[in-house]
Amino acid sequence: MGVFKPISMFKNYFKLAWRNLIHNKLYSLLNILGLATGMAVALIIGLWIWYQYSYDRFLPDSQQIYKAGLKGTASNGEVYAYLVSPMPLAEALRRDVPGIRHVVMTDWIKPHGLVAGERKIYLPGIIAENDFLKIFQYPLLKGRKEQVLNDPYSIVLTESTAKSLFGNEDPLNKIVRIDNQNDLKVTGVLKDIPDNSTLKFNYVIPYEYLIQNSNTKDYLSMWGQITANVYVSLQPGVSYAQVEPELKKIIARYNPEEYKHSRTEVIMQGMKDWHLYTEFKNGVATGGMISYVRVFSITGILVLLIACINFMNLSTARSEKRAKEVGVRKVMGSQRYELILQFLTESFVITFSAFILALLLVQTALPSFNTLTQATIRIPYTNGIFWIVMISYLLLTGLLAGSRPAFYLSSFRPVRILKADRGAVRSRKMLVLIQFSCSITLIISTIIIYQQIKYAQERPVGYDQQRLMMTDASSDLKKNYPALKNDLLQSGVVTAVTMSSETVIALRNFSSIENWPGKTPVEEVGAAVVFVADNNYFRTMDIDLAAGRDFTGNTSADSLNVIVNEAAIKRMNLKDPIGQVIAYNGRHNLKIIGVAKDAIMESPFSSPTPTVFMYSPGGARFITYRLSPKVSTSKAIDRIARIFGQYNTAYPYVYNFVDEAYAKKFELEMLIGKLTGLFSLLAIFISCLGLFGLASYMAEQRTKEIGIRKVLGASIMQLWALLSREFIVLVMISCLIASPPAFYFLNNWLDKYVYRISIGPLVFILAAIITVGITVLTVSFHAVRAAMVNPVRSLRAE
Repeated sequence: MGVFKPISMFKNYFKLAWRNLIHNKLYSLLNILGLATGMAVALIIGLWIWYQYSYDRFLPDSQQIYKAGLKGTASNGEVYAYLVSPMPLAEALRRDVPGIRHVVMTDWIKPHGLVAGERKIYLPGIIAENDFLKIFQYPLLKGRKEQVLNDPYSIVLTESTAKSLFGNEDPLNKIVRIDNQNDLKVTGVLKDIPDNSTLKFNYVIPYEYLIQNSNTKDYLSMWGQITANVYVSLQPGVSYAQVEPELKKIIARYNPEEYKHSRTEVIMQGMKDWHLYTEFKNGVATGGMISYVRVFSITGILVLLIACINFMNLSTARSEKRAKEVGVRKVMGSQRYELILQFLTESFVITFSAFILALLLVQTALPSFNTLTQATIRIPYTNGIFWIVMISYLLLTGLLAGSRPAFYLSSFRPVRILKADRGAVRSRKMLVLIQFSCSITLIISTIIIYQQIKYAQERPVGYDQQRLMMTDASSDLKKNYPALKNDLLQSGVVTAVTMSSETVIALRNFSSIENWPGKTPVEEVGAAVVFVADNNYFRTMDIDLAAGRDFTGNTSADSLNVIVNEAAIKRMNLKDPIGQVIAYNGRHNLKIIGVAKDAIMESPFSSPTPTVFMYSPGGARFITYRLSPKVSTSKAIDRIARIFGQYNTAYPYVYNFVDEAYAKKFELEMLIGKLTGLFSLLAIFISCLGLFGLASYMAEQRTKEIGIRKVLGASIMQLWALLSREFIVLVMISCLIASPPAFYFLNNWLDKYVYRISIGPLVFILAAIITVGITVLTVSFHAVRAAMVNPVRSLRAE
């Protein structure tokens, strides 16, 4: 009999909870909808965070995989670090560092043209040393990982790439022609690389192929050229701390001059941090996606807290209605713990109902959320860990939302049931302040983020992006560039054409200006280099020259001439730069013939990068051309595609518009802005649900007071002000509370941008106006309705 007593008791509690929900439909709806929205926001943020942390961890032994790089001290005392390496480092790591299992060197993942029969594709792939698949153990569907990269003229395709080239045929031992230069034999097929992988490629080619078909061999012993990616796997049981002392000795041993100059040493970053920590400060990986993961972790907690506050406020606000019930139950002998259990049961019934609704909301929203975030997030229903987390999440939310009402209501003393509880009113006000302070902080954040994005988007870029297009230059296009250029200009659809080593929106080749007039022994200017293939580069981009002249287009005349931008002149502090001689990356006696005005070629949030432009047709990799404004874009592209096809038979015609490519630089900030805006709206929605319920309760409690005031001559506007004033004052106080922390955190966020806005008072005023306006609309419904009730109906019981 004793076994069934607790079961019977909880069954009774459940029945009482269910009846209470049905009897108070409005409050039940507000509680469930508010909690469900908060739980859905917290759940979808949690899934997004889980997805970010899942990057690369699907690989076996991922905790033992590292990427090598360098750390040193610049002449100005600043500690720098980057995850790019000189090529000889790979062999030094294999030879000199005990505890290392495998080392592989790769190039940068970039697109190549692949042809099989009549099928042509242009996709990014990776060129890697033989042990690549021993470190990165992607599932191999066909072939043996010990052998697939042994032959320099082999290629391993991903499953989808193999299907694109060969359909449903078995691709093994089939021939693929790359860049219309060499034939490669398919030796393996990989399962498609997951979306949550830092390395995204469609095929793997042996590094020996690159050595045999380029000048890469010249760099294999050059410690001064930072051009390779070097990946390492450690032996099982070996930690980074164990190999770190040996890493620090490598540069001193093989490149003593560099070590003496900048105390350079080898560092490694673990695979688990590649996606999250991409920004280095003072030589330490401190920022990147992890910053946004932290921000949205806090956002999810705040939104859930707002929802729980709603539950607490609505439950305690109705305490007078429940007070008599509590009093009767206590008089009849109920113990306090029994009352606590009853109210917690009610809380868990509401929380469980909200959780089911939250799952439905998340499942419905995920497709749109995935499109927005370019992710592949799913609810892992079959994952046991997920359900353990969800049950804990459900219990925690139920306790958080129901603890105060349970302990507060159960503490009523029968003899004080009918007395006003000023403490409860104060606590409700405090909770409303917390709730709206959180919501207003999110609103201010949304406004600041969008202001910063708009500020950078409207920044002059220093060149004309309109109708400017770019295409990768294959070996065939380079060889036929003069004829291609002529045909494009003669077609009438293009007004200017040029070829260069870098696109106008990205700089990848960096070194140092080593000498210039007035240089001190400790000075050094890091600068990018752009190799141009003709004298049309600045005219095509529409970059003005601030001084001097352009290249002549003659190799012998321009081989020792350079054009530098204003940022480089400023860093060198040259007063009269034309005709001055500098040294760059080991090349001496380079004469400055022109100064180009600054153009934003990298981050739109940063200062212009010091850049040196050199005349070198052989180093060009990209063709840039401007469409004529007299021809429609579609007709121009159709004509250009036919011209490219004549000289580039092994490739499909692939192009990018410069303005669209530049706009992608804002993708992360735009995503953060959209997500912050979305979560701000949901936070305000949840807060307003609570206000709606509290306004309804207050209007109900003050029905007789309103009736008396109307009889005494109060107008509808006066009664509206009476009922709304308290909420408006609370929200305005919340604005004052939210502003200092919002300013502090957002100012810190803006500090990472060189080109940034200043936070002015108008942002906080606008946030206050928006919040107060929403509050007025929310509470006015009940305030006006209560004010318009016939006083005879309000007072007839008297």
